[in-house]
Amino acid sequence: MHFIPTAIRGPLFMIVSTGSYLVNDTMMKLATTGLPSYEVLFLRGAAATLWGLPLLFALGYGKQIPLIFDKRVLRRNLLELAAILCYVVALANMQIADSTALGQITPLLMLVGSSILFGERIGGQRMALIGLGFIGALMVAQPTMQGISVYALLALGNATFAAARDLAGRKITAEVPGMIVAISAVVVVLIGAGAAHLVSERWVAPEAHHLLLMAGAGFFLIFGHFFIFMAYRVGPTGAVAPFYYCFTVWAVISGLLVFGQFPNALAVCGILLVVCSGLTIVSLDQRKRRLAVVA
Repeated sequence: MHFIPTAIRGPLFMIVSTGSYLVNDTMMKLATTGLPSYEVLFLRGAAATLWGLPLLFALGYGKQIPLIFDKRVLRRNLLELAAILCYVVALANMQIADSTALGQITPLLMLVGSSILFGERIGGQRMALIGLGFIGALMVAQPTMQGISVYALLALGNATFAAARDLAGRKITAEVPGMIVAISAVVVVLIGAGAAHLVSERWVAPEAHHLLLMAGAGFFLIFGHFFIFMAYRVGPTGAVAPFYYCFTVWAVISGLLVFGQFPNALAVCGILLVVCSGLTIVSLDQRKRRLAVVA
């Protein structure tokens, strides 16, 4: 990955991550027709584990598999588990636009956390651009916010735990490969989803198409975990976090291609705002690097 310019590496990884997560979410949404939510999570985790463990050996990380249970890795991925358990329940009981919109506070929480914990300076221009990206994401999601309830609180909980997850991930040492962190997340969520299913749901025998969807979702889940972790490892939070808003852009593309849902004019304007704010942030970061080299 060293051939990718440093200035765009983190944002590019975040774009790939949100795209991978969205493919995974689309397959999960299709699979939840006829299957309980936590069972779907469990099946997806099982599929991702079957994909991931051979991948670790193929990449030469076999001897580092015990790092899956490193305390810092586990701390990060227990927060991932809390986020996904909140998200699944919220998504099942709210309009997807509302749960998506509430999730867009994650980058803002990340920036505040990075400033407090790591002393990162965000700057007025970057904060303004991040705010524009947030507005653009809301224009895409177009939440109704009807029936604000405990499920809205769970959606906010998902955003909070996701930000805490990414902040915790920054404390994982460089000696731990990103793919180890990704597979650890898969295993932790698999165990947690299995426990939640046993406590709250009845097993429903999946059909062949469910298993195919879960196999695909598990594959893309691994790369979603991997690239979001690597995005914050290789890039400054202020440059990477705004590209989390690309999730809403991918969601519109999925709605168009898979569900036949056409974005309206407001959503198109929101997409343009997200893209323009992100590109401007990258441009500012590149300019800052050039000035640093000249100095």
